[in-house]
Amino acid sequence: MKALVYTGVKQMTFQDAAMPVAGADNLIAIRSVGICGSDMHAYLGHDDRRPAPLILGHEAAGDVIEGPLKGARVTINPLVSCGTCEFCSSRRENLCTTRSIISMPPREGAFSQYLTMPSSNLITVPDTVSFDHASLAEPLAVCWHGVRLGLEANFASAKDCKCLVIGGGAIGLGSALSLQVLGAPNVTLIEPNEARRDVCLVAGVPVVCDPKSGDLHPSDYDIVIDAVGYGGTRADASKFAKPGGVIVHIGLGDSKEGLDIRKLTLQEITFIGTYTYTVKDFKDTADAIFDGRFGALDWIETRPLSEGALAFEQILNGQVGSPKIILHP
Repeated sequence: MKALVYTGVKQMTFQDAAMPVAGADNLIAIRSVGICGSDMHAYLGHDDRRPAPLILGHEAAGDVIEGPLKGARVTINPLVSCGTCEFCSSRRENLCTTRSIISMPPREGAFSQYLTMPSSNLITVPDTVSFDHASLAEPLAVCWHGVRLGLEANFASAKDCKCLVIGGGAIGLGSALSLQVLGAPNVTLIEPNEARRDVCLVAGVPVVCDPKSGDLHPSDYDIVIDAVGYGGTRADASKFAKPGGVIVHIGLGDSKEGLDIRKLTLQEITFIGTYTYTVKDFKDTADAIFDGRFGALDWIETRPLSEGALAFEQILNGQVGSPKIILHP
C-alpha cells in the first residue's frame, strides 16, 4: 500500500509501506484523514513520542473491507484502552494506564491506504454523512470533552456562561461550536489570522475578533478555552478568566510559562488540563455530526494523500486559511 511517512524533521515522504493484517480486527480502507496539530508537532521534531520513521495521522474514516464489521462505513476512535483498569472501569478511558493511539508507536497511523482497528473503536457512519465530515469526529471529540469538563466545573448554568475561546484553528473553532451545541450560546473567539477569523464567523461563531483589537475586558469570562497552548495564550487565559471562573487547557503548543498562578489562587479560578476524550464523548460527538448540530462543516480543505508533504509545508508557512486539511488516500 501507499502511505505518507514521517521520515525526519520537516520530511514527509509518500512511499510504499507494509500492508496491515487484520487478524481479529477490521481492515479499513481509509477514505479521509485529517492533519492534526500533533502531527505538525511531530513533523517539526517536537514530539519525542513520535520518532521517525512513522506513519502519522489519527483523524480518519473509511470502509471496512475485511473483519467483523465488513461492509460498514466507519469513523475511527484512535485511542485504544484496556477496558479493565480503574480509569476504564469509571468510563475515563482516556486516562487508561496502558492506553495507545494510532500514529504513536507501536501503532502506525492513518496517513495510509489501509489501517486495522478493533470493532470497539469504530462507529458506523450513516450513508448521508460524508467521510470528510465523519473524520472530524476525532478533533471535535477533543473539543467536546474539554467543553464538557469546563461546563461541569463552572458554577453558572451553560446558558448564562460568558465564554472565550483562544485560537481559530480546528480545535478552537470546534470548541466554539461545541460550546453552542452543549448549551452555551454566548461565545467569543479570538484569532490573529484574518482569513481564519472569516472562516470562524461563517462557520457560526457568534463573535470573532483580533486579540489585539481592544474589544476584550480582563476578568470577564466564566470559561476560557485555550486551544493553542503557548505561554502567551496561557497568559491571556489567566487575564480574561473571571473570579471563580474556569480555564480549559486543550492546546499543546509548549509547556513553559504564562499561567498566572497568583491570580488563579487568589480568585479561585479552576484550571483543567484535558486530554482526548472518553468513549462516550466520542460517540456523542459523532452523533452530533451525524444529525447536523455542528452545522455545515464546510470549513475544511481536501488534498490527495500524495500531496500531503506539500500540505504540511503550507501549514507551517501560514499559507492555509482553512482550520482543517483532510487528505484522501
